[in-house]
Amino acid sequence: MIAEAGLAALWLAASLALLQLALAAIGLAGGKSELLGAVRPVAVAQGVLTAMAFALLITLFLRSDMSVLLVVTNSHSMKPWLYKFAGTWGNHEGSMLLWVTVMGVAGAAVALFERALRRETHMATLGGQAAISLGFYAFLLFASNPFARIDPPAADGQGLNPLLQDPGLAFHPPTLYLGYVGLSVAFSFAVGALLTRQVDAAFARAMRPWVLGAWILLTLGITAGSYWAYYELGWGGWWFWDPVENASLMPWLAATALLHSVTVLATRDALRAWTVMLAVIAFSMSMVGTFLVRSGILTSVHAFAVDPERGTFILALLGIYIGGALALFGWRVGAVREGAPFELVSRETMLVVNNLLLSVILGLVLIGTLYPLLTEAFGHKVSVGAPYFDRIAGPVALALMLVMILGPLTRWRRDRMREVTRRMMVPLAVGALVFLALAVLAWGRIGILPFLGLVIALAVAGGSVAPLWKRNLRRTPLFTWGMVIAHLGCAVSLAGMACDSAFTVEKLVAARPGDTVETAGWTLRFKQILPIAGDNWTALQADMEASRGGGEPVLLHPQSRFFASPPTTTTEAALLTRWNGQLYVVLGQEADEGRWQLRIWWKPFVTLIWFGGFLIALGGALAMVGRERRGWLLKWRARKAMEAVA
Repeated sequence: MIAEAGLAALWLAASLALLQLALAAIGLAGGKSELLGAVRPVAVAQGVLTAMAFALLITLFLRSDMSVLLVVTNSHSMKPWLYKFAGTWGNHEGSMLLWVTVMGVAGAAVALFERALRRETHMATLGGQAAISLGFYAFLLFASNPFARIDPPAADGQGLNPLLQDPGLAFHPPTLYLGYVGLSVAFSFAVGALLTRQVDAAFARAMRPWVLGAWILLTLGITAGSYWAYYELGWGGWWFWDPVENASLMPWLAATALLHSVTVLATRDALRAWTVMLAVIAFSMSMVGTFLVRSGILTSVHAFAVDPERGTFILALLGIYIGGALALFGWRVGAVREGAPFELVSRETMLVVNNLLLSVILGLVLIGTLYPLLTEAFGHKVSVGAPYFDRIAGPVALALMLVMILGPLTRWRRDRMREVTRRMMVPLAVGALVFLALAVLAWGRIGILPFLGLVIALAVAGGSVAPLWKRNLRRTPLFTWGMVIAHLGCAVSLAGMACDSAFTVEKLVAARPGDTVETAGWTLRFKQILPIAGDNWTALQADMEASRGGGEPVLLHPQSRFFASPPTTTTEAALLTRWNGQLYVVLGQEADEGRWQLRIWWKPFVTLIWFGGFLIALGGALAMVGRERRGWLLKWRARKAMEAVA
């Protein structure tokens, strides 16, 4: 009865979402406060029911209930429990239920904890969240039922895609879904503010934690996914410009622009209409990603669904939500008052330029992602790969990094160019020194983009700490520390990308056990090939010793694994991490005369890419904690002052 209970909870949650939307719409239209008063508890109950439905689906997977179709097609009784648990969302139906669950729980959180908005705007926000949820409830209940039974039950399941049988599955997708749903909440805030004509600083302060939280989670999800693909797929790259990778990048770009814009609105009461527009765009990009992953139009390790009918359903939702939001924006934008003015030389201007450059990158990535799909629909197959994105988006991204230096060094409202130039001297000096050093040591040996990337990365690193100059570090606000660390993380990631692109050494050999391979100062001795067995796989494992500069040898164990259910062969790369890079070894197929293919990379400072991603997310977390702490302290002091007067 577990599956039936989960389906019943899902139907009840959908009914409550419909009730929530109706209560909010009728209450706002008729000014009926008693109806508005019922919206909050309905939203909370809906969140509880969705969480219950997802918990029951997890139970079915952990129990290996082979009477449930989703368990049969995506699990196996011999699979380790972690992959049974994470496999709950490692498929189409389960991932959509997770999406709906997070959306329901997020709506409950908005209902319970949001107190800064006016009541009408708050209720309109909850109504918007219910409207979004209804579409996904309909999709699950009518097109992708996760609790569907089969009769008779199967003897065992078909297993999970072996490429997904990794601890990364337990972290990477949920963080992305949480980020997407955070953007849906920001979108609902924008809808509520437009409906009630309350686009102001209070609205921005209420929306900012959700935008910041979504941005942090998207950052972590993309970083984790990049590293997962890097070590799991065995191709030695950290970003392939896969359409689904782009589908996660585009919401992040929009969320980054929205984060800066909502900060300007919350602190300086400027960029009102632009902030609302970015909220619409950010959610639209998350919907585009949903369509790409689940429509069946892509062949990718990320793609879940292959049913065109499901793709049509999601496309309809895409049109309804995005079209409706744009129509609402066009209808109400005239009622959005102009915010506070600012001068050309000001931090607001720098943030506007930041937003424009992010929007340009977003547009270029969107065109490069969708153009092959559009041409294929008309019978022409066109491939758009890394060369396009690197050459087109790369220079714009470098320009964005330069603006990142200027922003923190410019004052709010009004500044003088002479003063800004004086503050830029340290970052410019750092960049000039790096330029000269690289020009002497590596001119002509590395590409222009990696060259400029290294120069700009070091300049940004120098400029990112500028807000701390001449300040008492102990009394510096936590959100300022967050900004510094996030910007420093961008510099660190850029440096890692540039080093990987400029200095990576690759070697492909066919070697026998007992042979020695030398590359990039490393000596690798191929000792033997051994058959081994895991929980639900068998493998051929190469035992190798790696040493450098006469140091102590380190054992490496690259593998070629075979999974019986479903029948799949995968590569398991062996990684040796040092402070200045990673040695990356992949075991290939057996060649002639007992030789084995080995692909070896030495990737200097490649780990800076993911360390920088972690710093970016950490900076965002510190900023969110600092902002919320400051807001709480101000409210507490205001309450104490009122009590003292009374």
